[in-house]
Amino acid sequence: MMNRLHRLPALISCLLFSLFVTAQPAARHNLEFDHLASRWDEAMPLGNGMLGALVWQKKDRLRLSLDRADLWDERKALDLSKFSFRWVEQQVLKKDYKPVQQLGDHPYDNSPYPTKLPAAALQFNLKELGQVVSNKLDIATAINTVTFQSGAVFRTYIHATQQTGYFEFENLPAAVTRQLIPELEIHNYNSGKSAAENDNSHSGEGLEKLGYTKGTVASGASSIRYHQPTYQHHYFEVLVRWAKTGNRLTGSWTISNDRPAFLPESGLKAIENSHRQWWTRFWNQSAVQLPDAAVEKQYYLELYKLGAVSRKGAPAITLQAVWTADNGSLPPWKGDFHNDLNTQLSYWPAYTGNHLEEAATFTDWLWKMRAKNQQYTRQYFEVEGLNVPGVATLSGDPMGGWIQYSLSPTVSAWCAQHFYWQWKYSMDEAFLKTRAWPYIHDAAVYLENITRLQQGTRKLPLSSSPEYNDNAINAWFRDWTNFDLALAKFLFTAAAETAAAMKQPAEAGRWKQRLSELPAYNVNETGLTIAPGQSMESSHRHFSPYMAIYPLVLLDVNRPEDKRIIEKSLRHIEAKGTRAWCGYSFSWMASLYARAQQADSALRQLQIFASNFCSPNSFHLNGDQKGGQYSGFTYRPFTLEGNFAFAQGVQELLLQSKQGYIAVFPAVPASWKNVRFTNLRAEGAFLISAEMKNGDISRIKIVAEKGGRATFKLPFLKFRIHAQSNLQMKESGNGFVHLNGKPGGMVVLGSAG
Repeated sequence: MMNRLHRLPALISCLLFSLFVTAQPAARHNLEFDHLASRWDEAMPLGNGMLGALVWQKKDRLRLSLDRADLWDERKALDLSKFSFRWVEQQVLKKDYKPVQQLGDHPYDNSPYPTKLPAAALQFNLKELGQVVSNKLDIATAINTVTFQSGAVFRTYIHATQQTGYFEFENLPAAVTRQLIPELEIHNYNSGKSAAENDNSHSGEGLEKLGYTKGTVASGASSIRYHQPTYQHHYFEVLVRWAKTGNRLTGSWTISNDRPAFLPESGLKAIENSHRQWWTRFWNQSAVQLPDAAVEKQYYLELYKLGAVSRKGAPAITLQAVWTADNGSLPPWKGDFHNDLNTQLSYWPAYTGNHLEEAATFTDWLWKMRAKNQQYTRQYFEVEGLNVPGVATLSGDPMGGWIQYSLSPTVSAWCAQHFYWQWKYSMDEAFLKTRAWPYIHDAAVYLENITRLQQGTRKLPLSSSPEYNDNAINAWFRDWTNFDLALAKFLFTAAAETAAAMKQPAEAGRWKQRLSELPAYNVNETGLTIAPGQSMESSHRHFSPYMAIYPLVLLDVNRPEDKRIIEKSLRHIEAKGTRAWCGYSFSWMASLYARAQQADSALRQLQIFASNFCSPNSFHLNGDQKGGQYSGFTYRPFTLEGNFAFAQGVQELLLQSKQGYIAVFPAVPASWKNVRFTNLRAEGAFLISAEMKNGDISRIKIVAEKGGRATFKLPFLKFRIHAQSNLQMKESGNGFVHLNGKPGGMVVLGSAG
């Protein structure tokens, strides 16, 4: 029980809690090699959300693969004027599905566009520099340094907030200084000979299939400008500028889209300080310390990538973000916005990780696409409201391909969760009023309109479960799948909650009524099924039937009936094995196990992901890179969602926001005796720091950023209050405490044995 005699003055508390001061990543978290990578998907990654570069070696050249997030060919291949959701339903009923595949699936496979585009490659001749002795990416500063046997040093970074990349060579031998100049290799965008490489990365056709006019390269004494026409009068430019002073070569580069490229005159050193300051602020948002060195390093590398690909004003995270494949081909799955899993998973760690600014790039992009998505909803689903294409272009247009998922009827419900999370983790009233409530409301209106009430129960005309039965006719179900049903339950729940927060009781009642009209989950001896009459029959990469466990958090292992469903489901997943899993399956599974409080199993998934499904530079490559030890997929297409789901898997072991309460250290592996985290964020805008020493919870600090009420489940039953300010506590038994505080209210707790 609480012992108020053990409160300490605030000053003493600060001294005791100095262990929670956030530090920058340690040197052990960096990427460091004694060579340059020989593949683009093993390169050193740099980025600022809009610009990206991969630093590696191709033949005898030091190569920077240059990319820009909004370089797209958005010519349309899918023609939605030719079919609708209602027509698809009719074809399914007639059991004549080939016309649907021809109109909905084939354009994605048979047309090279729409697609993400790579820009160019900046190169330097390595012949005179000697062997590489060190190649380090310092993730604390996002600066890559390469040291050569000759004593020459190469440094490069992309400025955190300005659309400029910088590079410099220092200590160059005199002969090298005279000869070394940047070279620009351009991609083969016209109809000449294909330059595509067979690198097992699931790349598409060669870039020459796009049929662009040949680009022009204008080289000056100290600059290169590349102008590439793309489609329908669009173009992009790459500009490189450099200077030589003594034994140094310094330069900068940029990429522009539909306007002439421009570079500021300031050099690498002049603005490096502001770049470093941005990354210092980024890393100071939160920190973790784990006893598993490999998992801890992978976690920090995932957060580094999040900082490199998310920035206000930049597009949302696509499959490869700012690191489009540099192999002469269209990127894997066209590098698009896959909203049937990939974009959502990519933002999972941003909320608990206290990176709400980075998370907002997703909701900003979705909001920007809102009007176009509403038009798509009217055209394809023939109802009012808001749905989102499951596979979309930069401007939000649907791309088709396996339309059970690319044109799924519940995509906006999953996207709406991120508006809900952005509000719940920030408690930003302005965001609730102007973004979260309108978006969630419109998505709920659509789902209300598209479903049909039959004998008091609401049904979808057609339902599916990514990616069960792929794109065959039997991938459609006439009854709710647990995937679609869980999303509907979440959406109507969120609509009721946000309506109540907006003080609209009639609207709240409306959505509670819609929620009551939904059926119960379909459950049998295997736990959650695909759909009524259809259990998961074999190993499968996508855990869509289990959305109610995570990420929707509608089932809670601390409720007896939910626990039975969760444990049956996990046993069934285990029985089917991992042979058909991709890398992201393992990182998603970590969160499922963490929610079931099976911490050791969660940790094992994280370890397998890091050891078997990642490139040496930490990129998630989907397939098992150790020859199929855990999966039958052994290819290597790079996509980011598995990386970011990994980071959330780690955070789920440490802190969980549940329906109605927050759990601290909910699932700590048995082997973890010393664990620490600082400023992880929970729903309700609470910041939590905690430490475990020698297996005992020594300190927990809770800060109510916005004030308000919350219930916490603590990892100890008896505790002492070491410090308390503007935060009241009340116990309710079994480790649950109720907090009520003013903005900035704080309490520090310790175990009382």
